[in-house]
Amino acid sequence: MITLAHISDIHLSPMPEVGWRDLLGKRLTGYLNWKLKRHDELNSETLASLVSHLQTQNADFTAVTGDLVNLALPFEIERAGRWLRALGQSDKIAVCPGNHDAYVSGALEAAQQNWGEYMQGETLDAAVFPFVRRVGELAVISCSSAVPTRPFLAVGRFDEAQADRLGRILKVMGEAGYFRTVLIHHPPNPELQHPSFGLKGHKLFRSVIAEHGAELILHGHTHRSSIHSIPGKGAEVPVVGVAAASSAQGGTLDDPARYNLFRIERAGNGWSCTMREFGYQRLGSEIVMRLQMRIC
Repeated sequence: MITLAHISDIHLSPMPEVGWRDLLGKRLTGYLNWKLKRHDELNSETLASLVSHLQTQNADFTAVTGDLVNLALPFEIERAGRWLRALGQSDKIAVCPGNHDAYVSGALEAAQQNWGEYMQGETLDAAVFPFVRRVGELAVISCSSAVPTRPFLAVGRFDEAQADRLGRILKVMGEAGYFRTVLIHHPPNPELQHPSFGLKGHKLFRSVIAEHGAELILHGHTHRSSIHSIPGKGAEVPVVGVAAASSAQGGTLDDPARYNLFRIERAGNGWSCTMREFGYQRLGSEIVMRLQMRIC
C-alpha cells in the first residue's frame, strides 16, 4: 500500500513590505486584492496547523498543486523554498506550479531555480513538464498550467506540446503497470471552466486522458473541495480538488483549509484507492476527518 497526500494553494503570508516599484503591472491589482480581501481569508496560522496535522500521517509522497506564493515577488519565492524544505525532503514531494507562481514574466523560472528538485523529475526531453516521480507502483506526473496573464485574469494554459509529452508518459507508465496520478493546478473538467479563471486547453487535456487513461487527477485553484470525473481509456478517471491549505474559517467563498490522503493498493488486476479528507469544518476549532470514500 502507498499513501499519497495532496495539499494545494498555500498562499504563504504575511505579505512582505513592498515599494511602489515592486507593484508595476499586474502586481498592483493583486496587492490591492490581497489588502482589501485575501489577507483576512488566507493566513499562516491556519496553514501551520494543517501542515503539522498532515505530517503526522507519514505519507509516502506529497503532491503540492501550486500557488505557493501570492505576487511571486523574489522574497515570496525564497520563502516558499524554505517552506518546502520544512515540509519534507524533495524525494518525497513534488510541486506543480499555479498561476500565482507564474504571476509575472520570469517568475516561474525564478521559482524553478529556487525550488529545485521539488519541481523536477524524470522527463522525456529537455522540457521541464510533465515530469514523473515514481514511488513503488505509484507514478506522480506533474504538469504545468501556469502562465503569466493580464490583470484580473487567472487562467491557465495546456498546449499541444505538453499534451504530446503527457500522452507518451501516460502510455509508458500505463504499460509498466503504474498507478498514474496526474497533477495540474487548474481543474480540467468542463464543470469548472470560466473565461477569467479556467484552463485554456482543457479539451486537449481531456482528450489525452481519454486516449491513454490515468488512475487519478489532482488539482487546486478553486479553493474548494470537489470530486468530479472525466472519461479515461475504458473507465472514468476521478478528478479531485482540495481547499486552499491556508484558508481560514469564516470565509464567504472558500472552503476552510483541508488536505486529502489517498491509500492506494493493488486489487486483483486493478487498483483500490480510498480517499480521506482532513481539515477544518466551518464551525469548530479542530482538524477532523471530514470524508472517507473509495474513488476507484
